[in-house]
Amino acid sequence: MSRIGKLPINIPQGVEVKIEGNLVTVKGPKGQLERKLHKDMIINVSDNVITIDRPSDEKLHRSLHGLTRTLVNNMVEGVTKGFERGLELVGVGYRAAKEGRNLVLTVGYSHPVKMEPKPGIEVEVPVPTKIIVKGADKEAVGALAANIRKVREPEPYKGKGIKYDNEVIRRKVGKAGGKKK
Repeated sequence: MSRIGKLPINIPQGVEVKIEGNLVTVKGPKGQLERKLHKDMIINVSDNVITIDRPSDEKLHRSLHGLTRTLVNNMVEGVTKGFERGLELVGVGYRAAKEGRNLVLTVGYSHPVKMEPKPGIEVEVPVPTKIIVKGADKEAVGALAANIRKVREPEPYKGKGIKYDNEVIRRKVGKAGGKKK
């Protein structure tokens, strides 16, 4: 039995869960999320607890058991607490700013890079070298943070670029600079 899949999911106060076939809808204070899950997985809601069961012990069903439970749990957690991902800009002249909903990055290119977040995702710039991506959908928050990081990935010699706030950049030694014979 899947260790993660068999864990029940408690539904907090103020969260509403609807299941119609393989479509799960979770509504809470931070928004509403919908997701189609695999048709074979059995999702039960009773007494403010969601349980996920699998129809058989086939390899496919075993692999989907924990995944389905985690996806539903992330939906419940997202509409109650929300998710956030922090990024830092390292480099001389590297900065971020907000123009309306859009994020504008100045990271050493000949032009500023503009990025528009999907609806439901919010971008904050508390200081010009920090970016915080917030939202109820964990997948969308992570995808936007990865796309922002991809604009200028950190390089290993000076560490310049856009990095996650908890990321450690492995540094390389520069040129040896030894004598030629």
